[in-house]
Amino acid sequence: MADLPKRKLGRTGLEVTVLGFGTLELRGSFQRPGPGLPGRPLVPTQAQGILNAVLDAGINFIDTCIDYGESEEYIGKYISHRRNEYILASKCGCIVDPASAPPGGGQHVYTRKNITAGVNQSLKRMKTDHLDLIQFHGSPSKQVLEQEGAIQTLLDLKREGKVRFIGASSTLPNVADLIKLGVFDTFQVPYSAIQREHEGVISQAAKAGAGTIIRGGVARGSPEEEGRGDPDAWKLWGRAKLDELLDGMTQMEFVLRFTITHPDLHTAIVGTLNPAHLAKNVAVVRNGPLPASVYNEAKKRLAAAGAVPVSTQ
Repeated sequence: MADLPKRKLGRTGLEVTVLGFGTLELRGSFQRPGPGLPGRPLVPTQAQGILNAVLDAGINFIDTCIDYGESEEYIGKYISHRRNEYILASKCGCIVDPASAPPGGGQHVYTRKNITAGVNQSLKRMKTDHLDLIQFHGSPSKQVLEQEGAIQTLLDLKREGKVRFIGASSTLPNVADLIKLGVFDTFQVPYSAIQREHEGVISQAAKAGAGTIIRGGVARGSPEEEGRGDPDAWKLWGRAKLDELLDGMTQMEFVLRFTITHPDLHTAIVGTLNPAHLAKNVAVVRNGPLPASVYNEAKKRLAAAGAVPVSTQ
């Protein structure tokens, strides 16, 4: 069986599999304050099984976060002995000590104290001496990061050897400003066929030399197949008449292949607890990008239906 294709993660030089694994589904019943999908109960053997299945499938990029409940602890417990098989990315700015939470229920704090505490906690939980990538979580603005000295904090952690590269998990409009700073090695943004807002941002980041990491590459699941998708977003699919382009593919296969067809995408992280879903995703990525004619027709139809990239110029 052919290995999963790999792409270079920008200036990091890391060779990452085009399909990465996101560990949000390993959070268990944990639900941080604020909006978002609630966690689903899981037993530890599920986490053990899926994490090892990910590595067995050849996926070498794992993305996690302090905010993802028990996920970091599961990584440490079940695959830390296979640490040389994967590139490990986590996030910072997440509140480590509830007593430090800002008034009004804010979800992230970008002080040196909180960031450092978070990285140290992540290292301990995942039983490793370094994170390959640490990313700001919560899409902070350039102004917030500068006033807190947050970027310098990450650079200091890099100098100490606790992290190898620094990045930002961000969205428009803040991500455009962060790309222009030229200090981040990677950017993680949401993107899919039915959520094309960041399509141009991906290219902007890549042209600046940064690695690009895509979340939401399967549009959070199809309402029909996964029961987790956004019905309103999927109405766009119908307006664009994309079923006419499937040619035997499922909706989810088409969406994932559309995502990885983006020429400036380096890895797309997809999460699941179901080994069968994982195997399907691996098979889809092995099938490669969409044919150019199909890809271009899909973009034409999506644009006519109202799904266009946001201009940052």
